[in-house]
Amino acid sequence: MAKKNNIPQVKNEEQYEALRDKGYSKQKSARIANTPDSGTKGGRSSKYEERTKQELYEKAQQVGIKGRSKMNKNELIEALRTN
Repeated sequence: MAKKNNIPQVKNEEQYEALRDKGYSKQKSARIANTPDSGTKGGRSSKYEERTKQELYEKAQQVGIKGRSKMNKNELIEALRTN
């Protein structure tokens, strides 16, 4: 999915399109498709509930969730899942 105006390309276009077809937002689809291991299965990341509030905050910061500094752990989890 080549973009114009110096916008970066999506690394895994096939995965990006599949995610868009499932109803994911453009931002979330691009973020997932641009991960180094996009398209591979078997990831073993810990569940959000098992992470500390600080870990969730840092993830929310990476993703760009606004208002994260005022969120509690449950709100951070919900924001990460819906973004």
